Amino acid sequence: MRIFESATLLLLIVLNANYAIADEPRLGRPATAEEIAVIDISIPPSGKGLPAGSGNAVAGEDVYAQKCASCHAVDGTGKPADKLVGGIGSLDSAKPVKTVGSFWPYATTLFDYIRRSMPLNAPMTLTDDETYAVTAYVLFLNDIVSKEQSVNAKSLPRVRMPNRNGFVDMSGVR
Repeated sequence: MRIFESATLLLLIVLNANYAIADEPRLGRPATAEEIAVIDISIPPSGKGLPAGSGNAVAGEDVYAQKCASCHAVDGTGKPADKLVGGIGSLDSAKPVKTVGSFWPYATTLFDYIRRSMPLNAPMTLTDDETYAVTAYVLFLNDIVSKEQSVNAKSLPRVRMPNRNGFVDMSGVR
C-alpha cells in the first residue's frame, strides 16, 4: 500500500509542476467585445456614455412605486433600505444625513447607480427610459428638478446637485 501512495503522490507532484510551469493559468477564455459591452456601462460625472432615452418624475413615480418603494418607502424616506431624501444642510452637523439630495454631488452618478444596481432583487432590469424616469423622480423628491422636467443624456449632466462642490477632485493628485 505504501508504494501505491508514494506513486500517487509523485504523480500529483509532477502534474502540479506542469501547471506551475505554464505561462498562464488556463482558466476560462478572453471575454468577447459584446460580453464586455454589456457590463461596461459606467457613467462618469461628465455624463459621457449616457444612453439615449429620457424620463420625468411623472413617469418615474409609477416605476418607483412598482420597483423601489418596497425598500425605500413611497416618499423616499427609507426602510428597510436607505433614505433617498432629506438631510440637505445636515452634512456639517453632529448628525449628518447622507441622502441623494444632501450628499451625492452628481445626478449622473445617481443614474449610473440605479441603472446597474436597482432594483436590488433584479439589478440591470430597468430600461434606460425607466432609469431616467426613476432618476428624475428621486431628484424631484429632493426638490432638485420639477415634476415635469425631462432628464436625458444632455440635461442630466447639467443638473446641479446641492452638494456639487462638497467633494475635492483628487484625480490629478499623485
